[in-house]
Amino acid sequence: MSRRDRTVALITLSLLQVFTLAAASAVVNLTPPQADDPRPPSVAGRALVQPAPALPALGDLAQPPSASALAARLADLAKDAKPRISAVVVDVDTGRVLFDRDAQRPSIPASTTKLVTSVAALSALGPGHRITTKVVQGGDGGIVLVGGGDPTLTARTSAYGAYPRYASLDDLARQTAAALTKAGVRQVRVDYDTSLYVGPGTATGWKRNYLPDGEVAPMSALTVDEGRTEDGGRVEDPASDAAEKFARLLDRAGVNAKAGRRTVAPKDAPALGAVQSPPVSALVEHLMTVSDNDVAEALIRQVAIKRKQPASFDGGARAVMAEMRRLNLEQGIEVHDGSGLSTRNRITPLALARLASLAASDAHPELRPALTGMPVAGFTGTLAAPRYTGETAAGAGTVRAKTGTLSGVSTLAGVVQDARGRLLAFAFMLGDGEGPVEPRRLDRLAAAVAACC
Repeated sequence: MSRRDRTVALITLSLLQVFTLAAASAVVNLTPPQADDPRPPSVAGRALVQPAPALPALGDLAQPPSASALAARLADLAKDAKPRISAVVVDVDTGRVLFDRDAQRPSIPASTTKLVTSVAALSALGPGHRITTKVVQGGDGGIVLVGGGDPTLTARTSAYGAYPRYASLDDLARQTAAALTKAGVRQVRVDYDTSLYVGPGTATGWKRNYLPDGEVAPMSALTVDEGRTEDGGRVEDPASDAAEKFARLLDRAGVNAKAGRRTVAPKDAPALGAVQSPPVSALVEHLMTVSDNDVAEALIRQVAIKRKQPASFDGGARAVMAEMRRLNLEQGIEVHDGSGLSTRNRITPLALARLASLAASDAHPELRPALTGMPVAGFTGTLAAPRYTGETAAGAGTVRAKTGTLSGVSTLAGVVQDARGRLLAFAFMLGDGEGPVEPRRLDRLAAAVAACC
């Protein structure tokens, strides 16, 4: 695909994602807002949009902006107001750095860490990979619900309207009930297996309030509806909650069932039913659009499993960094979780911009969902209006970026089409975890790049 074609295709993708909002009312949102980023209802259940054929040239002869002209626009916006901004702008086609302000200074990335997670997952697993939840025959006459780490597994029948479809616990119960009934079994105990995940339930650098405040669920290989309660909180034991809900669904399907105990399924036990998650491409688009912490933590564990590491925070971080090395992107990246909640994570602006550039490049089309999942400024996800209105309106519809927000930290990384149609990657990072920050300062920078040059 030529530079012109890619630019046009990305513009088309942005417009199609915006138009999809009009039909999003039928899409189920399984992940209500979390505290990391304020966000509107998810539109991640939409059909995956494929690049359209090239349209008449919008940027066919576009040249990159001059570094001096770009610096003139950005220097005043990034100057020495405190906290200090670190920033970089890179031409996607050539890799040339057009603007550099402490671009190699490691900073707390907050949720822009999810760009690292997404690229690693797409690279290691492939965009078509799906996560399986299954039920097998137990060793003592019971059955075992085996968690595979699917963060979208749902007990809600309303999820049938989502596309790509979420894995349904009700579907799994119906399959299991049919198999049990065929075998003449009318009563059963539901044990559950969470042995896929190991290690502590929280990451290095997580604050103590994250779990009580519901910003993320306790880590478990078996979780239904992200462990959420009706009042928006989280259950203390997601796996036990899943087993209880599954037993009730089995009852409804005609098999008398009760929840049992935690166990490890017998090796090579006969399967009674199985359901699969949406493809990794859809999971990545979802987590990037709405900044879903639970999906991000699930994906680093899937990367760990793929790369023969323990499915834990440490194992996931090692596997992600190994994938970054394989892509020659490890410089300037240190991660301790997949979501960016850890205050111990450190990433440079240049590393984030290089990740965004790679996701937009022809060389790695498998990484494209990390780009197409980024919120569209002024329209979707964590960049929806009122962001990119008024003084930053130049960025509306042309900036596509992942946000990051923690106490005393604001970050923004993605791509933007400049005024001539040139595709540029950028990363702007503000704050060190101390004192107030103003995300709009970063929006002004992105809008200035969009209006350049």
